[in-house]
Amino acid sequence: MQRSKIAGIGYYVPKNIFTNEDLKKYMDTSDEWIQERTGIKERRYADRLGETTTTMGVEAAKIAIERAGITPQDIDFIVFATLSPDYYFPGCGVLVQRALKMKEIGALDVRNQCSGFVYALSVADQFIKTGMYRNILVIGSEKHSFGLDFTTRGRNISVIFGDGAGAVVLQPTQTSTGPGGQGILSTHLHSDGESAEILAMYNPGTHANHWTAQPVAKFDAAEMGQMFMSHAMIDEAQNFPNMDGPAVFKKAVIKLPEVVMESLTQNGLTTADIDMLIPHQANLRIAQFVQQKLHLSDDKVYNNIQKYGNTTAASVPIALCEAWEQGKIKEGDLVCLAAFGSGFTWASALIRW
Repeated sequence: MQRSKIAGIGYYVPKNIFTNEDLKKYMDTSDEWIQERTGIKERRYADRLGETTTTMGVEAAKIAIERAGITPQDIDFIVFATLSPDYYFPGCGVLVQRALKMKEIGALDVRNQCSGFVYALSVADQFIKTGMYRNILVIGSEKHSFGLDFTTRGRNISVIFGDGAGAVVLQPTQTSTGPGGQGILSTHLHSDGESAEILAMYNPGTHANHWTAQPVAKFDAAEMGQMFMSHAMIDEAQNFPNMDGPAVFKKAVIKLPEVVMESLTQNGLTTADIDMLIPHQANLRIAQFVQQKLHLSDDKVYNNIQKYGNTTAASVPIALCEAWEQGKIKEGDLVCLAAFGSGFTWASALIRW
């Protein structure tokens, strides 16, 4: 049976470190306030000019490709997950293809925010299983810092997020059936759009007459351009992310344990079989709650949100790579990836390393 395996992995974080004390220069907050609510001590911000979501993804990809023992010319397909693309369009996948001077291969962008990397991994896994591609580059990358409200008004969101990128190369592996064989055992994807606006960035967007300060009842060519991005939106801070933190927390602590258990049950395994859980780094308190719910010891869960903040689609591959580099993940280990975020969407992947 052909499965897909992670043949190479890499990550990149910007050099610019911003501590909680640094954020006090811009908003009414404190180190104690931030750590108590999120567990975050510092985060990385990309250079304002020169570093983009794509360039960070490229740096992570170079490491993953080298560790896979191949070259950019060997990549057959790209799946790029992000909520902060370089451009409204085109997507970042084609920009990676250009930057790495790859062949004229397919490139797909995934917009599933915090669960984006696990969704992208699942998509790539299906392509490998069907035999369509043999070397797929999967990237999660985010440059949040350019779009955050660094004032007291926006502190509940802005203190959480950081920049960075992670990447893997997926390849086929011939393995035995069952949970003992190497590779991705299964992936599990879910969504519930009932409360989509609880965690969203409304503008710019084509909804125009629903979220703007001055709704229009019908199409007016003279006004539509202004409805896409207007001075009123900027003046009223409608171009920044919106989040009901407590509501997100309540949903995440239910769905994350559920989707982890779903992956284990499908493969005839239990939480006792997990060697390493890599949760999306949304909030240390969420990760700790999930750990407690699943009865996992500290050495079975890897968190690095303290250093990088929430890097959304990049958080799972960054944490996965760090854990592997530190020797916390070894060949034969059972690794579970789990993420929950805007949409709402949530997902898991169970991997025999």
